[in-house]
Amino acid sequence: MREFLLVAFGGFIGTALRYGVSGVISRTNMGAAFPLGTFTVNLLGCLVIGALAALVDTRGILTGTSRAVIFIGVLGGFTTFSSFGYETLQLVKGGQMLAAGSFVVMQFALCLPAVWLGDLAVRALLGR
Repeated sequence: MREFLLVAFGGFIGTALRYGVSGVISRTNMGAAFPLGTFTVNLLGCLVIGALAALVDTRGILTGTSRAVIFIGVLGGFTTFSSFGYETLQLVKGGQMLAAGSFVVMQFALCLPAVWLGDLAVRALLGR
């Protein structure tokens, strides 16, 4: 239960950071025609999770609860795209190329259309 609450608190921190970083960038002129805030958060999250994963692999830092709090909580709250990138990399590093490729293809082939389908379904139900 303790680890669950710590991960949840990490998620709170990550979500607040995402809101802040994305909001600052979106309020600039650079974010007017392109979702630059979201892109920046995804890019930063992927960079940080990649760097931390290398430190975990090479130096053995962030074991157990601290790893869960940072990887799942903070970075997962900051951007789930970083989790997607990390999990894909772990499959590749484990020699599971078919699983990695399938995971990437399924994310784009199923999850992105699911957003559109959800939008379509609600609009149809509401008559809009």
